[in-house]
Amino acid sequence: MNCIQKPICPRAALLLLLFFIFSCTPKKPIRGAVVSAREEASRIGVQIMQQGGSAFDAMIATDFALSVCYPNAGNISGGGFMVYRTHTGAVGSLDYREKAPLAADKDMYLDENGEVIPNKSLLGGLAVGVPGTVAGLYAIHQKFGKLPWRDLVQPAIELAQKGYQVTEKQARSFADKKEDFIVQNGIQTLYAQDFKAGDGVLNPALAATLEQIAQKGKDGFYKGVVADALVKRVQETGGIITHEDLIAYQPVWRAPIRFQYKDLTLHSMAPPSSGGICLAQILKMVEPYNVGQYGHNTLKSIQVIVEAERRSYADRSLYLGDPDFVSIPIDSLLDDNYLKNRMRSFSFEKASLSSDIAPGTIVWEESEETTHYSIVDPQGNAVAVTTTLNGSYGSKVFVEEGGYFLNNEMDDFSSKPGVPNMFGLVGGEANAIAPQKRMLSAMTPTIVEKNGALYLVVGTPGGSTIITSVLQTLLNVYEYGMDIQSAVSAPRFHHQWLPDDVIFEPHQFESKLIQDLNAKGYSSKEEYARIIGRVDAILVNEDKTLSTGADPRGDDTAVPIY
Repeated sequence: MNCIQKPICPRAALLLLLFFIFSCTPKKPIRGAVVSAREEASRIGVQIMQQGGSAFDAMIATDFALSVCYPNAGNISGGGFMVYRTHTGAVGSLDYREKAPLAADKDMYLDENGEVIPNKSLLGGLAVGVPGTVAGLYAIHQKFGKLPWRDLVQPAIELAQKGYQVTEKQARSFADKKEDFIVQNGIQTLYAQDFKAGDGVLNPALAATLEQIAQKGKDGFYKGVVADALVKRVQETGGIITHEDLIAYQPVWRAPIRFQYKDLTLHSMAPPSSGGICLAQILKMVEPYNVGQYGHNTLKSIQVIVEAERRSYADRSLYLGDPDFVSIPIDSLLDDNYLKNRMRSFSFEKASLSSDIAPGTIVWEESEETTHYSIVDPQGNAVAVTTTLNGSYGSKVFVEEGGYFLNNEMDDFSSKPGVPNMFGLVGGEANAIAPQKRMLSAMTPTIVEKNGALYLVVGTPGGSTIITSVLQTLLNVYEYGMDIQSAVSAPRFHHQWLPDDVIFEPHQFESKLIQDLNAKGYSSKEEYARIIGRVDAILVNEDKTLSTGADPRGDDTAVPIY
């Protein structure tokens, strides 16, 4: 058959020429970047770096900005963890996790029969832990800050004054929680309004709170009028936080969990986060298997990963808690022989049952609504930060005078050993409530080195799915050769020992794969209700330029510096 070529019109020819020029123009290398849950926050972080600030300065500004435009998880009244690596290779971490109030006790959520009172640790003032965010950010500035503290808070003040724009996903989130907002705060509360995509949200009360923090540092939050409003609101909604609790709060610099996976060196968060230990356990149990050869999200690779997750989460339930209160056998939990023995009962022929997998016996030697952001500056400093209110909008209690929601972090304790929390995680005595104790977390901010150089900065929200989402993103890049955006976007699955279900993102996995898993004894479920991560990551390429991955599951945005 003869092909007849039609003449190309001048306009089409011009468009083709322009396409050719731009497609052949080399892209500018990315020298730094901020990847966070909101474009506004990412841009503010980049602006700070362009003004001469470091990744640490950008972290502080990004965090405060998220407290304005991402109120379901961004916060000044929650807490979090930061893992860092300086351009010189120094690695460390900061624990600014919330604490139980001084008046807290082990049985505070139990009725007269010793049973857990529904929602007591989730809604209202009694669910609120002592906030750590502002103290943590201030400690980081004291140690690493280059720009003046005020300059780092000011962009968030202006954002609260001028307003941010509601996204479609955010409008749905506000609508879903509207009734809870009204129940806890009344019909006049800010977020009880009917918001639609494109609406602007002004928060002058939060701007005033941030102004106090800008002027007075951490004392602007833990003392004075802001502290007065917080204590008053907590106590009038049934809580027990006092001024003494606020004044006593201190963040803690901790050594991260450091471990090897093949030729990678990983630095992740230590207890009271379970993230680093669980991530290390899972990767060490997976390492002897050829998951790269099995293929991405194949039957065999999913089996190996699920079985490793099952055993790690079982250990988590017994051994992990606040290291200032309980002895945690970290060396034993990460021992190669111990982990080899943990996988000895695994077979490709048949699923293990969680009822048959108890926490391992060792010799003692010693949210879903969270948000994560990753930052690398042009000098090579890197931070991985995960921060949270725990549940979406925390306790749903809004401090009207302050313009912010209070956390419900007390639910991350074991209200009663063996009874699951809101994420289905089962805890034991190691995570029981005690005054000034930090509750166990799954947050997993992680920095990875390859051949002694910065390789990957990664983390995610997602409650109990945080650890498994970070795990799969790392494997996607390292074992399956994906670019970082593909690695972040790829479908994910999750298993956490109890309940004994493998959760798959819906409509992302072939039905035959799930049928094959079920035939081997796995209980497979596709659930939309459980978010399986919203990963934000930065990868260092072989030519030392950066690539970014912002999770399309949210409004997450990467803003680069060229």
